[in-house]
Amino acid sequence: MKIALIQLECGSDIEMNVERGLKAAREAADNGAAIISFPELSFQPFYPRNPAEGNVLDLALPVPGPITESFSDLASETATVIILNIFERDGDKTYDTTAVIDNSGEIAGRTRMIHITDYSGFHEKGYYLPGNLGPGVFETARGRIGIAICYDRHYPEYMRALSLMGAEIVFVPQAGVSGEWPPGLYEAEMRVASFQNGYYSALCNRVGMEGDLNFSGESFVSSPAGEVLARAAEGSEDILYCKVDLGALNDYHAHQLFLRDRRPELYRKWFGERER
Repeated sequence: MKIALIQLECGSDIEMNVERGLKAAREAADNGAAIISFPELSFQPFYPRNPAEGNVLDLALPVPGPITESFSDLASETATVIILNIFERDGDKTYDTTAVIDNSGEIAGRTRMIHITDYSGFHEKGYYLPGNLGPGVFETARGRIGIAICYDRHYPEYMRALSLMGAEIVFVPQAGVSGEWPPGLYEAEMRVASFQNGYYSALCNRVGMEGDLNFSGESFVSSPAGEVLARAAEGSEDILYCKVDLGALNDYHAHQLFLRDRRPELYRKWFGERER
C-alpha cells in the first residue's frame, strides 16, 4: 500500500490553503496513494508562534466543518483515507485536533493533542486545552490508523498506548522548525517508537516561513524494524510517497518478542498511583 505525506506552505488565506491542499491530495491519489496525510495546522496559520491575545475562539473552526467536508468529498471520490489537523473550536473550548476521514468520506474518528507545551515560538497553552478524547486509533478501510499529534510523540507511554490499541501505522502531524532539536533526533525518536511498538510511523511536518519560525519539512516514514524508508525535501513543498506492508507486522521484533514479553502486572505493582 502506498501512503503520501504532503508538505505545503501555509499562508494567511485559509480558503486558498484548502484549495492548494485539495489539489495536492488529488495529485497524491492520482499517483496511487491510499492514505494521504497533512501536517499540523494544515490550512491555518501557526497561531501559537505568538502568545494568545483576545478571543482565540474566533480563530478556530468546527470539526466536522467546512475543511473536513471539502476533504470528505475528495476522500469519497478518490477512495482514499485523508488525515487532517485543525485548530478546532468545540463550543467555548479549543483544541489541536486531527480528523481521520475514511475512504467512504465519513469521519472515522478524531483525537486531540493531550500534552500541551509552552516555550518561545510555541505558546500552545494559550490556544489548546489538553485533549479529552484519549489516544486515537481508528479502524479504516486501509488499516488501523493511530495518531500522535506533534508534542504527544515525545511521550513513550502514549506511543505504547497506540500499539496496545492495535495501531498498524501511526501518523504524526507536526510543526517542527529548523534547529529546534539536535540533528536526527526526530528520526531517532520515531525509529525507536516504531521498533519498540511494532508499527510504521509517518511524521508529516509543516514547511515554510511564518514570522521568525522556519518550518523544516523533512517528513519521513519509519518501518517496524526502525529503518527510515523515505524522506521528504528539507525546507520546500513536497509530496512524499512510501510503500508499507501492514500484513507483515507480526514478523517484526515488537510482535515476536517485546509485546509478548511485557509484564504489566509488575508495572502496576511498582508504579501504582504514580503511573496513573
